[in-house]
Amino acid sequence: MDWLWKRTRQESPERIAIESAGGDGIADIIAALPDPALILDPLLNVTAGNALARTVLEFDPVGRHLSAAIRAPAVLDAAKAALTGHDPVHVDYDVPAPVQRTFSAHIAAIGSTGALLIVLRDLTREQQIERMRADFIANASHELRTPLAALSGFVETMQGAAKGDAEAAERFLDLMRGQAERMKRLIDDLLSLSRIEMNEHLRPSASVDLGRATRHAADAMSEIAKAEGCELRISIEEPLVVTGNWDELVQVMQNLIENALKYGGSGKLIEIEGRAANGMAEISVRDHGPGIAAEHIPRLTERFYRVSVNESRQRGGTGLGLAIVKHILNRHEGRLTIQSAPGKGSRFSVQLPLRSNK
Repeated sequence: MDWLWKRTRQESPERIAIESAGGDGIADIIAALPDPALILDPLLNVTAGNALARTVLEFDPVGRHLSAAIRAPAVLDAAKAALTGHDPVHVDYDVPAPVQRTFSAHIAAIGSTGALLIVLRDLTREQQIERMRADFIANASHELRTPLAALSGFVETMQGAAKGDAEAAERFLDLMRGQAERMKRLIDDLLSLSRIEMNEHLRPSASVDLGRATRHAADAMSEIAKAEGCELRISIEEPLVVTGNWDELVQVMQNLIENALKYGGSGKLIEIEGRAANGMAEISVRDHGPGIAAEHIPRLTERFYRVSVNESRQRGGTGLGLAIVKHILNRHEGRLTIQSAPGKGSRFSVQLPLRSNK
């Protein structure tokens, strides 16, 4: 965006063209701009607008006063300031309906013509990403601070009240090992999530049998299942060939099976089923645990979101497993559906497009 405003302050070819162009000429110039753009006359009536502006505003603003085209007093005030001061003005404004969005408006006088050029930019996604980044850092810091505080406390105790007590030292060392392992799991999941997000826009190209990947994941979790006294009952129609990344799809299924083992209740049955339907491969993991209340379900794939924070931490959860699942499935153009209710267990289902034989 800066290139445009630097050039509007100079005698650039673009500025000369806008100043000298009239009628259709101005429309042609702003049509070539990469952002929504409007031209205003000295009375602040819209005389031209490009297709992007019509899309953003959801109507044709030509012929309307600026106050009717953009219903934001801050933009009107900025336009008046640009008209009288002749220096470019920048202002951000919100559009509350139908969905809250934030835009920036860059407003500059076009030479001595008395006209104004307004260029808009949608900041909504940028602000969402910034909020997510800030929340992510705050949550990650909080998650790491807890085990670090515990470690610090154990060290202080061993150096003080428990100094010279071999039995107490052994007990505290076991507790410290647990906290260190918790931090390692968290860091591993953070790195995994970061790597997946960096590659989320790159579609995988390999052929993967999702059924075989699921069995591989179940085998990896078999010892944990045995320790929990759970049975993994697998019924998969094979092959279920999709386009994907083997390691990432194994990770998806392993995360879902691990969640079922952690929260489905000890000694319970975990059912893993797979089938093909309507051009999609579907694998579901069902537990018979306490279930999840409806208000929690939409947020389960958020980073660090937990239905029960204490239970999750006690069971070694990092709060990132389902976020990792979501981002891997986004990369594979797949989806995750969650069905659950209190007292009725939970079913997590993965759907991926079947690979075409063409």
